[in-house]
Amino acid sequence: MLMSQCLNPDCLNQNPSSTTKFCHKCGNKLLLGDRYRAQKIIGQGGFGRTFLAVDEYKPSQPPCVIKQFYPQAQGTSSIQKATELFELEAVRLEQLGKHPQIPDLLAYFSQDGQQYLVQEFMDGENLAKTLETKGYFSETRIRDLLKNLLPVFEFIHSRQVIHRDIKLENIILRSNGELVLVDFGAAKYATQTALAVTGTMIGSAGYTAPEQAAGKAIYASDIYSLGVTCLCLLTQVEPLELFDVSEFEWVWREHLKTSVSSELGQILDKMIQPASKKRYQSATEVLQALGNQLPQLSPQVSPPPPDSLKSARGVDYTRLRGLLAAGKWKEADEETFKVMLKAARREKEGYFNRESIENFPCDDLRTIDQLWVKYSQGHFGFSVQKKIWLEIGGKVDYDTECKLGDRVGWRNRRKGKKGWLEYDDLTFNLKQAPRGHLPSCARVFAWGGEGFGWVVGVLGWFGLVVWFSLLSHREL
Repeated sequence: MLMSQCLNPDCLNQNPSSTTKFCHKCGNKLLLGDRYRAQKIIGQGGFGRTFLAVDEYKPSQPPCVIKQFYPQAQGTSSIQKATELFELEAVRLEQLGKHPQIPDLLAYFSQDGQQYLVQEFMDGENLAKTLETKGYFSETRIRDLLKNLLPVFEFIHSRQVIHRDIKLENIILRSNGELVLVDFGAAKYATQTALAVTGTMIGSAGYTAPEQAAGKAIYASDIYSLGVTCLCLLTQVEPLELFDVSEFEWVWREHLKTSVSSELGQILDKMIQPASKKRYQSATEVLQALGNQLPQLSPQVSPPPPDSLKSARGVDYTRLRGLLAAGKWKEADEETFKVMLKAARREKEGYFNRESIENFPCDDLRTIDQLWVKYSQGHFGFSVQKKIWLEIGGKVDYDTECKLGDRVGWRNRRKGKKGWLEYDDLTFNLKQAPRGHLPSCARVFAWGGEGFGWVVGVLGWFGLVVWFSLLSHREL
């Protein structure tokens, strides 16, 4: 009999009916987002629980997975990092789009004070369980695994994503023999800037490449972890026992359960090279060593065109792209102001004048807009603001300015309150901010002339008029 699992962390009651709307024990609403019904807990850890669920919006009520973020007391910094990783998992899955060997993101939102991520259900068992129940892998199975998974690596790397937590538990073997890569909570969006910056050490002990352990994960770090995973499958031994720390070398051949050809042995040795430059740099290189060309991706999973970061003034937009990709809207808004000043050659002055607005380079305007539109899924961007401005008449007068401010949420609309919001009162949340709310003109168009000054949140009407006059003649 199908059950309805209560999602209230303090209750978790199993309700016998699969149609009831409220928990019989605590009265909590059982449908998540009025759509997803949890049936049972299938996993839990220090930072949350995972539930098997069904999607009641669809006639067939297909199964799905609900991830609930519910951290136990483990220190403020740990919880903050866990919160960031939970949010980033949703961002990474959305960035990757659809692929048959990656779970599809269905929803991400908050309910009753808890954060939830809903994704496609992938039936099967993880390789740790397979290894436990069915024993070690043969060379043939290892070759099949590599041929099956390496194209998935090429797919995620082509979208500038590093998984950073490849291990037995994060690879699912489906009943049809297909392998699925799961748990993108540790995944990192890789830009040239980000790759050069030391970050937080993330990964699982024994599987993590040396450079990743130092906070500098690269695409080859995933190749290393996949190589270690293969060693565990061949030997049925934990990775830490396969490396001789005193000699600083892998001793996996001493633990083999079956013979391995010298060809495959050399490939695995190169995958797990501690020195990253001596390692395979891409999934394609490993496949070529195995004697297989990377299969052509179908149109459904073909890599998206790379972001155009074109600038007429030599401005570097990689940091802006990284912030937008990570959903850091406030930091991206502040970075937008900085790069626009660079493009306008007004860094020393710190504000725009009429000439700098009128002569703002088209290439840079288009680059900034396209980045905002892409990573906000069409919710933010100059072209979005322009469309709203045209919808309300497209005039360059104070009345239209106020209407625009009301539409995009730059003005205070509470009873008894009038005027423009201060910068810190803006909404830097994709789900809560009105359409067109960002980039913030409260920063970009603060006028540096007499009468306007540097009061953040006070829009220079004349500056806004000039700006939208410019936009009306620019194709974005």
